[in-house]
Amino acid sequence: MQSPTVDAVMAAERAASFTKRSIKASAKVSGLRLALSMLDLTTLEGKDSPEKVRALCRKAVLPNPADPTLPMVAAVCVYPSLVKTARAALGSAPVKVASVATGFPSGQYPIDIRLDDVRRAIDDGADEIDMVINRGAFLAGEYGIVADEIRQVKRACSGSGAHLKVILETGELETLDNVRKASDLAIRAMADVDDELGTPGTADFIKTSTGKVQPAATMPVTLVMLEAIRDWYLQTGRAVGMKPAGGIRTAKQSLHYLVMVKETLGSITGAGGCPWLTPAYFRFGASALCNDILRQLDWLATGKYRSGHDYSEA
Repeated sequence: MQSPTVDAVMAAERAASFTKRSIKASAKVSGLRLALSMLDLTTLEGKDSPEKVRALCRKAVLPNPADPTLPMVAAVCVYPSLVKTARAALGSAPVKVASVATGFPSGQYPIDIRLDDVRRAIDDGADEIDMVINRGAFLAGEYGIVADEIRQVKRACSGSGAHLKVILETGELETLDNVRKASDLAIRAMADVDDELGTPGTADFIKTSTGKVQPAATMPVTLVMLEAIRDWYLQTGRAVGMKPAGGIRTAKQSLHYLVMVKETLGSITGAGGCPWLTPAYFRFGASALCNDILRQLDWLATGKYRSGHDYSEA
């Protein structure tokens, strides 16, 4: 598999250019509401408890009780052991349950254990599986092993209709060339299973990070991954989703990412619009981002900033 090389200097300059766009107030409100609808509210801590997950689900459905017109978030993301709790707490709300399975965050567990992890999470009600690749195998040049593991997890998801997000853990991949190679590898491995099962175009995702390694999501890394998605779409007509995760904490940053999506992918789909500017194809993995979006929306509506403690943490 041959991936193009990446000019790291130009990628950094291009990514920086997206932070310099001027956005008017009305467009800013629309952008922030869109970003809110793209959030995967996440709790992945050793102290996670059923009540913490239930609180997260309440916030997912009603991000700001003072403004019930705001959209729900896209998903809540929890450990496999708490999927049942999330599923029950969400009830009939159209918020997805995502679960990190497959030996998160290291990806170093035997594949049979990782697949069992996936199946249990799906049986308990997970709509989406966030799989982390084995970076050790990737960096050792064992690309066939990495691709085969992605295919096996994709097969485990496909039988239930669950979507797969492949986490590259870009902070450990060392170079943008490796980020591009891993992006191409993951996209093609998922597509292999779609072709095998006759289900092309199921909107699976590639994702930057677990949030446990620094650096996590950065704009140059996300740009390289978006370009891999663009090139795949131009080659095949199939859209793949994107999820930057970790390190995106402010509403202003979320708008920068949406500008990058629009300018990188918005011109390739014609009159049908840009599917990546929807929660079906783009997510933010950033729980801390939620309250800053709410705070900015309140400021745009009232001209006053509310204190951070006016919003629930969950």
